[in-house]
Amino acid sequence: MSYEQVLPEERGRVGIVTLNNPDKLNALGEPMDTEMREAIEVYNQDPAIGAIVLTGAGRGFCAGANIQGWDRGIQRAEEDGDQMRIRDRRENWVSFVQRSKPIICAINGVSIGAGLTITLPCDIRYASDRARLSMRFVRVGVLPELASSRLLVNIVGLGQALELMLSGRIIAAEEAGRIGLVNRVLPADELLDSAVETAAEIAFNPADSLAAIKRETWANLTETSIEAIMKREVVEFNDAMRRPYFKEAVRAFIEKRQPDFHKSAVGQSN
Repeated sequence: MSYEQVLPEERGRVGIVTLNNPDKLNALGEPMDTEMREAIEVYNQDPAIGAIVLTGAGRGFCAGANIQGWDRGIQRAEEDGDQMRIRDRRENWVSFVQRSKPIICAINGVSIGAGLTITLPCDIRYASDRARLSMRFVRVGVLPELASSRLLVNIVGLGQALELMLSGRIIAAEEAGRIGLVNRVLPADELLDSAVETAAEIAFNPADSLAAIKRETWANLTETSIEAIMKREVVEFNDAMRRPYFKEAVRAFIEKRQPDFHKSAVGQSN
């Protein structure tokens, strides 16, 4: 597929999606938002790809919503006597990411507002030492979205989440790493390669097992019953033992070799 504001690239079993409107610091808007989803979905449907890296071109990862677009929306609303609302009939972003192959965000620069909240449901976040991150919503008169008021609490804890959301302040990558908002902080020139390396480690593993881990983890996120969590784990565990991946892993261990989950697991679709 051809895109206006997204660059797709493959490295082995890793698909890279680069937001590519650097003059606007990759601010979210159309066609970027749609193209980002489409590029990820192409990789989701490709059995040769096992994990995805999402990053940005230029100095920014994503500077958030396109404020110029908001300004035009305000003008139209005033002319029509209507109210601006969030209107998006597509699958919501959190559900989209939940069912996606594993996604690593390589946050190369500014990650502000929606440019931060799009990373929260993703599986792993790495940041460049040049990155700056902010839950900026309160500074533009709106509130956090994309379930971020829940996800951010789960990631960094209630106190840190409230400080970020109520202040709207911009924090450096070092602080983001300290509070657990990102998994790792890396030199800028090492960021993408490190993210791809981790994505390749993930992509080595059985695709069905990766999907099951994500499915189980999200299902257990709001589960209050330990018994229900353990029951769900047993069901997924038993399902995994019935797949060719399991037999291949056991054989590889006995034969003292690396398992080949993507060729030797006969009859297994990836």
